[in-house]
Amino acid sequence: MIFTPTKIDGVFLVGLEPVADERGSFARAWCADEFARHGLDATLAQCSFSYNREQGTVRGLHYQAPPHEETKLVRVTCGAVFDVVVDLRPASATYGEWIGVELSQSNHLALYIPGGCAHGLQTLADHTEVLYQISTPYRAGAARGVRWNDPTLAITWPLPVTCLSQRDRAWPDLALTPASSLDGG
Repeated sequence: MIFTPTKIDGVFLVGLEPVADERGSFARAWCADEFARHGLDATLAQCSFSYNREQGTVRGLHYQAPPHEETKLVRVTCGAVFDVVVDLRPASATYGEWIGVELSQSNHLALYIPGGCAHGLQTLADHTEVLYQISTPYRAGAARGVRWNDPTLAITWPLPVTCLSQRDRAWPDLALTPASSLDGG
């Protein structure tokens, strides 16, 4: 696997190193030892899957409040997404900054997202499927979010939004998010 750091500390693109022969190719997509060698959380407590009917669907920006922060490895199995990470760690040099990368079934990239960051995505194709490997079990009471179109974040979504849940519409802007939901204080 190829681990490429991003401008947000602890966020990595994870690429495959396929071995090809007459049958096609084979590549490791997960190895706890290799993640640990790169200093990344290799805990895996659950895997989740989202199916998204239409292009332009936005999910997020989601995170879990302390002490239930989730580390995620996000990969597209069908279709494509514009995947977004927002650094919500108050002590981080990149607090409040975001990155966006394309993940698709054809580029085979995954995005490693450490706890303390919010995650969201926009589908770039109809019938997009996303696989999430997550470090801790989901806790409904710890679920939090930041509004997808928070003007201070100014995320540049590539397409008009065609579908967004009521819950995601209702998340507060980052400036209105209680510090206790970000750092346990």
